[in-house]
Amino acid sequence: MEQNICPKTWLAESILTTLFCCLPFGVVGIVYAAQVTSLFSQGNYAAAQETSRKAGMWTKISFFVGLGVIVIYLLMTLFLGFSWFDAYGVN
Repeated sequence: MEQNICPKTWLAESILTTLFCCLPFGVVGIVYAAQVTSLFSQGNYAAAQETSRKAGMWTKISFFVGLGVIVIYLLMTLFLGFSWFDAYGVN
């Protein structure tokens, strides 16, 4: 990896996953993402690379946890909805 190229910050992705998926893990991703550019501009390339990796990891965790919760919610709503219809004899 060349040292004159700033690693990916993951800031936009972190903000989106915080808003739409999982708030706690997304905030951790935002914190790491916000540090990447400042570490790079200070010349600390290894730390910028590591922080970028952590930002990406937390952003992905936030996305998949949020996606999992949404899928579980939809499945529960679907199955509980069908059982409610059966219990009350709704056609």
